[in-house]
Amino acid sequence: MLQRPVEPAQYVSLAYSDALITAGVTASVGTVGDSYDNALAETVNGLYKAELIHSKRIWESVEAVELATMGWVHWWNTQRLHEALGYRTPVEVEAAYTHDQDSAPVAS
Repeated sequence: MLQRPVEPAQYVSLAYSDALITAGVTASVGTVGDSYDNALAETVNGLYKAELIHSKRIWESVEAVELATMGWVHWWNTQRLHEALGYRTPVEVEAAYTHDQDSAPVAS
């Protein structure tokens, strides 16, 4: 059974959009089927496949892929060096940000 492509309006809620605005993040939502509109997500998906999925010829089970994916996502979000972060890990960047916030002078 063929499924119709999901339109952006179907998955971009107002609450989600408000949360992005509050966080100072610009949403990357574009036309259906145009990978250039979401290059960051496409890059992460490609790296996930190259670094994890294609590292094994055969996976034992869906559960094995799920567990390995959880580990990869944790590694990506904590320990992987990211070019956009000056080749630092997310943990290092967050620690530096927290330190800067804690040591900032308080307006009186």
